[in-house]
Amino acid sequence: MLVILGLFLVVPVLMALWVSVSDWSGRGSPLSSEVGFVGLDNYDDLLLGGGLATQDFGTAIRNNVYYVLLVVPLQTALALFLATMVNRKVLKGKGIFRTAFYFPSVTSSVAITVLWLFLFSASGTINAILAKFSITGPNWFNDPNGVIPLILGVFGVESAPTWLAQHGFLGIPLWEWAAGPSVAMSAFVLLAIFTTSGTFMLLFLAALQGFSGEVEEAAIMDGTSGWQRFRYVTLPMLRPTVFTVVTLGLIGTWQVFDQIYTGTQGGPAKTTLTPAYLSYNAAFINNQWGRGAAIAFVLFAIIVILTVLQRIVLRERTTVPRRKRFYRDGDGPAALTATASTAGGPGTGSTTAASTASTDGSDR
Repeated sequence: MLVILGLFLVVPVLMALWVSVSDWSGRGSPLSSEVGFVGLDNYDDLLLGGGLATQDFGTAIRNNVYYVLLVVPLQTALALFLATMVNRKVLKGKGIFRTAFYFPSVTSSVAITVLWLFLFSASGTINAILAKFSITGPNWFNDPNGVIPLILGVFGVESAPTWLAQHGFLGIPLWEWAAGPSVAMSAFVLLAIFTTSGTFMLLFLAALQGFSGEVEEAAIMDGTSGWQRFRYVTLPMLRPTVFTVVTLGLIGTWQVFDQIYTGTQGGPAKTTLTPAYLSYNAAFINNQWGRGAAIAFVLFAIIVILTVLQRIVLRERTTVPRRKRFYRDGDGPAALTATASTAGGPGTGSTTAASTASTDGSDR
């Protein structure tokens, strides 16, 4: 197994890393003596060069950031909602609903994208439905306008503030960073939510079916409502599954490629360009293999950093810090100690005091 992993995983990654710091042209072996070492020049041109390469990379990062911010929370919430619905005992035809919700996830992404292009075309089904409500739909996949400027335009804001237009990051003005996803990227957001929610629904469903019914029955006997049971009982027990779903969602959304390649190839006006497609375009279309590999490793670093941060945020805390412990009004550690001693010694008294503090904290 180690030999197989090394041959098909470790060796290609190391070769790609070498390509990212070399001037390999794509001809011959990247390990030949004719290939020179250029150090971090490819990364410097990409991140600090200030030219077209930096602008394209900044545009791709901007597009993907909004894609991640919209897709990951929405697909997680929708998957959890669907899992909760199909897990209900009173629901009839559960198998039909589960199959219907999961079916888009097993369908070819290319086929789904082609269907999406048809549905969201200027004369497609979506605009026909909007026309029934006297709404003129946009030409979805050909509209490069940002969603936020379109909304601000309704309120009379037609131009960018001066300080946002004059300052930028990665070659992109701050106004473009704040413009939100384009109309075309918004259609891809809906596509991702439609195709991935079914898969994550199964993960949540498996976790829900593994819960003991005694916990929920105890909560019902305590007089909790359905929302309270979900908020204080079900959701905390789903923490490991939520971490898995969000992690897989982050990785998948940062690596989106096939929908972009099939649908718009980065257009219109590069508003659907993503780092994964930019890496492919630089290497396989423009023969800039070093730059393409550098984009791939920067993307890898982004995914790793975000995954670590997410793990820190969603980690399960088994102990309560001393500064966050709750005491009754007017009570403190000394009062609890006195209560313990009055109750009859360190054995029973300590247990009673701890139980009182725990109950009081949870009530608050």
